[in-house]
Formats: sequence, structure tokens, C-alpha cells
Amino acid sequence: MTPLRIATRQSPLALWQTEHVAARLRALDPSRPVELVPMTTRGDQVLDRPLAEIGGKGLFLKELEVAMVEGRADLAVHSCKDMPAEMESPFVIAALLERADHTDALVSSQYDSLAALPQGARVGTSSLRRRVQLLTARPDLQVLDLRGNVGTRLRKLDEGQYEAIILASAGLIRLGLDQRVAARLAPPDFLPAAAQGVIAIECREDAGELRQTLAKLQHATSAITTTAERAFTRALGGSCDVPIAAYAEFDGDRLRLTGLVASVDGNQQLRDEIAGAADDADQLGLDLARRLIDRGAQTILGRTADYTGASS
Repeated sequence: MTPLRIATRQSPLALWQTEHVAARLRALDPSRPVELVPMTTRGDQVLDRPLAEIGGKGLFLKELEVAMVEGRADLAVHSCKDMPAEMESPFVIAALLERADHTDALVSSQYDSLAALPQGARVGTSSLRRRVQLLTARPDLQVLDLRGNVGTRLRKLDEGQYEAIILASAGLIRLGLDQRVAARLAPPDFLPAAAQGVIAIECREDAGELRQTLAKLQHATSAITTTAERAFTRALGGSCDVPIAAYAEFDGDRLRLTGLVASVDGNQQLRDEIAGAADDADQLGLDLARRLIDRGAQTILGRTADYTGASS
């Protein structure tokens, strides 16, 4: 039988996530071989500049998508938070797995909370979203750029280049490094990236039989919260070069979505929340974006946001 070939980045975290998906696929059909196709993306190669300067989140996807177009791979596995808010043809997200820990992690060998960091402490992160929220809580901090895979970032911390670094809790847990989490930076005070903690499976839009197979891995609740968060980000034209955060959770049988938009320097920030039926997850994201746009989000973001489809 023809094997299913999964394109993946070569970082330890990406390989863990892809092996996890491969195991799920093998469980669905033990007779069908599943193979990994590891590759290095431009986002992995260029580590001396902030991600926003070299093209954004799409740099982690491009080579994997080319492999699918050229027939060298059938699907790809990603951290959903690293995917662009708007999928480009001919690709679709075929399944979203159950969300892991959605929080950001403060990682430090000396300090057990954000408040405990000394005045002017050096904190490493590659995320503008994290930078803005860090400086909102602690304006005195030196927030410095930090690139590389999880192991590289931890090594730089352990070498003393930073007093603390910020990483996604889910990634540390998946790599068996949860003991490195000094504190979790969690909502409502610290909002995550849209879909943080969710593994996404991408394939070609025209791969009908494969999409049916992958749909069996879809986690319904995570798909609903991810839909709301990504709709909010998409409507604001979100990418890694603008600080946008979103977090959706169930409040009883209703879905509650909180969103944040900020200027790059953090001096201007807008935050709001909305609640509604889970069936309206996409519309909730659009409606919350429209609220912030009406309050001046376009000016803060320095661009004309695309909120096509948002209700008035």
C-alpha cells in the first residue's frame, strides 16, 4: 500500500508533533505505512533577525507546501499558532487535534514569577505579542530577541544571556521539559497567540480521500475555539509583525472570546471580549474584530484591516 508521507520541520518539537500525528494515523489504519519527510524551512535557517523582518510565519510552511505541490509529501503537520491566519489555495487545514496547554511559560533558573524578576532583567522572546504583554506588566524589563528551536533557546538562557525567556508551555510539555516552567503566564492577564497549543494537519484542498481520513482526527471542542481565535486574527490581518492575541473558552454552553490588539511599542492597546453560541465561532471572531476596528484598531495596527464578513 502507498505510504502516507508527512512533511515536517526537523526541530525536535516539530518531529514530536509529527510522530504524534503519525501514531494516530497508524492507529486508524494499521495496514497503511506512514513516513516522515523532514526538511528545513527558511524560518529555521535565518536566526539572526526577528521573524517579522524576514517574512513572518509563512516561512515555516513554504518548503513543506512545495513538497505537497510537487508530490513529495501528502500532508504536513504544524503548530497551529505558527500558521498564517488566512490559508492560501490549494491548501486547507484538514484537522485540528485536541488543544494542549494554551499558556505561555516563564522559564528561569533563578526566578519563579514575573514579579520576582529584578529591575531591568533581560527577558528573551521572538514574539511581539509576548513583548507587549511583558512590558505592560513590567515596563522596566529589557525584552530581547530570541530565535532558534526550544533547545537552542534554553541553552542561551542557561549560558546567562537572559534572566528569563518566554516559551509556549505546550512545547515544553511535549518535549518532557515541563520542569523548566517557572510560572505560567495565563489569561486573563496574559493572552496567548490564536490556537496556541493546537496541532494542525494541512493537506491539499483536492485530496478528497485523505481529507476524509484526517477529519477523523478532528477534536470538536478545539476546532471551535481555534475557529473563533483564527477568525479574529484573520479579520485584523494578523501575522507575526503585529501584536495580536486571542483566547476562546467555553463558559457553560457558550463560547467566550477575548482579544487584544496593540501597537508594536505597546503604547496603544485595545482589549475586549464577546460571548455567544459555539455554532457561531467564526462570526464571534469577526464581530470581536469589528468592535476593535470601530475603536481604532486600524490606526494601532498601522494598516487597513480586512474585516470582510464581520457583521455591522
